[in-house]
Order: sequence, then structure tokens, then C-alpha cells
Amino acid sequence: MLKAYFEHIEFANPEFLFLLLIIPVLAGWYISYANRMRGTIMVSSLKSFRHVHSFKSRLRHVLFVLRLLALTCIILALARPQTHNDEKHVEGEGIDMVLCLDVSGSMLAQDFHPNRLQAAKQVAIDFVRHRPTDRIGLVIFAGESFTQCPVTGDHAVLESQLSQVDGSFLLDGTAIGSGLATSADRLRSSDAKSKVVILLTDGENNGGLIDPKTAKEIAKSLGIKVYTIGMGSEGYASTPVQAPGGRVLMQQEKVNIDEPLLKEIAAETGGRYFRAKANEGLEAIYKEIDGLEKTKVTITTTRLYTERFFPLALLAIGFIGMELLFRLTVFRQFP
Repeated sequence: MLKAYFEHIEFANPEFLFLLLIIPVLAGWYISYANRMRGTIMVSSLKSFRHVHSFKSRLRHVLFVLRLLALTCIILALARPQTHNDEKHVEGEGIDMVLCLDVSGSMLAQDFHPNRLQAAKQVAIDFVRHRPTDRIGLVIFAGESFTQCPVTGDHAVLESQLSQVDGSFLLDGTAIGSGLATSADRLRSSDAKSKVVILLTDGENNGGLIDPKTAKEIAKSLGIKVYTIGMGSEGYASTPVQAPGGRVLMQQEKVNIDEPLLKEIAAETGGRYFRAKANEGLEAIYKEIDGLEKTKVTITTTRLYTERFFPLALLAIGFIGMELLFRLTVFRQFP
């Protein structure tokens, strides 16, 4: 209990702790004084007094011990023991952002570990964790687009939605234009000074109702910066394909990324195009984007102190009270 009390204690007036040096000095003086006060009567034999030990004689030093304990507690209380609690207030000029993620069937290709979609989800979650003051949303697309999570500052909800991403309920295909247009629409009413879309895809536009260049113009008109990421290795990648009878077969599919389109979208909106060919490369890309899109964050720390001298003061009063009680009862001296 005593260890737990002093575990996180700081002293506001530590100079008073030097007074604790008085305690061993007083103890030494008392021992010396007690030895000098011993009787010096000469007797022929101590045999008659060998078993004579009264209750008072056994407890005769208790009064001094109680006084020392009371003095120790008073000195510690004067040093003002206290604990502190730090409250952090985070204020920042955040960025409103939408993660636009391709969830088409080709995203199950296994040139990334364990596959493209799972790798993209994990890196996106890590990215979100490093942007505490930003409001971020999530749009997924295949042959059509869908808002998985609106722009929000509740990153726990966003991370949960990211981990549950599954494009099986969407029409298959790669509707880059629809995905970008939906992302831009999520940021339409944003009043943030900086608005960003990170669009990740592994294919070429082959679906949707909105042409990618039209979506690009929408993003430009809203002042949205678009970072585009082409995901996929060079050549061919092992991809699961549904076969007749419900079987899933692995076959080599050619990696086709419309890099000219992605570069055009990024360049004309003020963003950049990146190519990810492996897990490590994808992680590096998100880190680079994180560095490019800096938010202004101010962290103010307020330290609140709580005084802890009161229990020591109570102990000192208790020890003094016990000493007085013993003096007036057990060790009372009559004239």
C-alpha cells in the first residue's frame, strides 16, 4: 500500500526532505541518552531481578518511536507530495479526404500478399491511423460505385468499414469514372481548405455511367486534388477465376493498367501518379502521400496536480494522539 502511494509521487518542495536527516540523529541521541540513564546500583546478585520485566518496561520506547513517526510524516507533508495528470488538447487544420478503392474481381490477384485487395485494405488502415485530425471517407467501385463510409472524423468506424470491404455485391468491372465522381460528390459540401482523393485501381476503365475524364473535370471544378495509384506487378498475375460447377481455378491474367489515364487525372488535378508493384511499394506510396499532405496540428498539454499530503498529515495527528493517549494512561506518572 505504501509503495503504491509513493509510486507516482512528485514533491513540490523537495528541499524539506533534507529535514529527514534529523530522524537518525534524534534516534542516535535517544539511544545514547537511554544508555546513560541506566541504573548504577551495585548488588551482589541479579538473580532475583532476572524475570522481573513489567509491561511498562517493555513498551518504554514506544512514546519516542511514535514521536519520530509523527515528525517524519510532518516533514513529508511539508515537502508537498503530489501527483499529476496530463490533458492533451489536439487542434489542427485537417484535410477532408476520400479513399477510392477498386474492389473488382481482378483485385483478388495474388501478386501481392495475400492478394491485392487485402494488401490495399491493410495499408489504407495504417494510413488512416497516421491522420488523426483528418476527416476521411471510403468509396469502393467495381462495375459501379458505392459509398462504404461517408467522410467522418470517427476513424474507428472508418477502420471497421475498411476491414469489411467486399465488392462481391457490386457488378463486376472497373468503373474508374464512377468511383472518382462518387468520391468528388462526397467532398462537394466540404469547407476544408484542402480536399483530396486517393484513387487506387489495378485495371482499365470498362464500365460505369460516367467517363473518367468527365469525373476528372468534376474534381477540378471542386478544387479536389487526386492522387492515383496503379496496383499490379509487371506481366501476368495469378488470379482466382470462377469455373463451372462452383469451382475456383487459378489462372494467369495479364496486368493491364491504364497508366496514361491515371497520370492525366493526377496531373490535371494537382496530384501525382504512383505505381505499386509489391506490398512494400504500396506502403511506401501511402507514406509519401502522407508526407505530401501535411496537416497543421497544435498539441497543448495541460498538467493538473493533485495534492497528496493530507493522508500524511492525518497520520502525524494520529501518531501524536497515540503518544498523548499512552502518556495519560499506560505511562502516566503520579507525583
